[in-house]
Amino acid sequence: MQFGQYVERVRGYRPRRGWKRPLIITLIGGIVFLIGGLLLFAQFFGPANEYAETAEFIVKPDASVFEVTRDLRRAGFVKSSTAFSIAFSFYDKGRGIQEGGYKLSASMDTLSIAKALASPPYLAWVTFPNGWRKEQIADLLTRKLGWSEEERTHWIEVDTAPSAGLIEGVYYGDTYLIPTDQSPAYVAGRLRGRFTDVFAPYAAEAAKRGIPWTDVITLASLIEREAAKNDKHLVSGILWNRLHTGMGLQLDATLQYIRGEKGNWWPVPTPADKKLESPFNTYKHVGLPPHPIANPSLESIDAALNPDKTDCIFYLHDGNGTIHCSKTYAGHVRNVNTYLK
Repeated sequence: MQFGQYVERVRGYRPRRGWKRPLIITLIGGIVFLIGGLLLFAQFFGPANEYAETAEFIVKPDASVFEVTRDLRRAGFVKSSTAFSIAFSFYDKGRGIQEGGYKLSASMDTLSIAKALASPPYLAWVTFPNGWRKEQIADLLTRKLGWSEEERTHWIEVDTAPSAGLIEGVYYGDTYLIPTDQSPAYVAGRLRGRFTDVFAPYAAEAAKRGIPWTDVITLASLIEREAAKNDKHLVSGILWNRLHTGMGLQLDATLQYIRGEKGNWWPVPTPADKKLESPFNTYKHVGLPPHPIANPSLESIDAALNPDKTDCIFYLHDGNGTIHCSKTYAGHVRNVNTYLK
């Protein structure tokens, strides 16, 4: 082909008619698909209520992701349980949803709610039993609330020691929801406040009988550590007998309190411990120790105020936890030979 002929062919080229129509249709289809996708996203992942305010959402201890998802839907925080499950799968790092309290709003989209629930809660569940000493409580609070070692020490030495009567025994064992950003001093006050509420009727009863409330709590803490659940009133009667006769209380629990240390707050006492020089050593000092050795339960407080009438002075628990008491030391020795050897 001559060059001139090639130029003429190029000049004479005309695109085929109709090529623009498929392109326009494709573009329109893409736009429609995009709009539809956005509408679908808004329908399932968008806010459940654009005008809602922030509220607390509580995840109960041991709640499964399924249960939390159900509760979110019922409370109106999300439009779709399925959408939340999909959204949470993007943020879940294998920890699931941590128990505690979260600040959520139905005005948040589902992805934002899923991200919030994949993060640590701002309210932490804290549960501890009666019978603990405050150092044990401090260890738990440090783990749950993320305290530093300095904050833990301050809680033990300062925040829980505002006066002699508030050093121990007034940090009531219960289940609490505690803000993770609150100070240790606030937490100490919160636990004391709970104790004040539950102890109020017992404090009134102690006042009627002329018994200092601090003595009631101290005796109750000894009962808490020494007695089994079903013999607290009997142990109380025996301890009152020892106090009234001027006999030393001679309780191993007080030796444990003296020797307790981090990692082993209630060590098994040894015969040598009875010689320890401490005002808490009830083998060497007559009467109640300076303050409680643990936080007592209401059952132990009630037992301290309402002891069984008994002639017993000595007691022991056998290998099954059954109590055996006696009026004389000779009888106690027989019980030791019978039940502990």
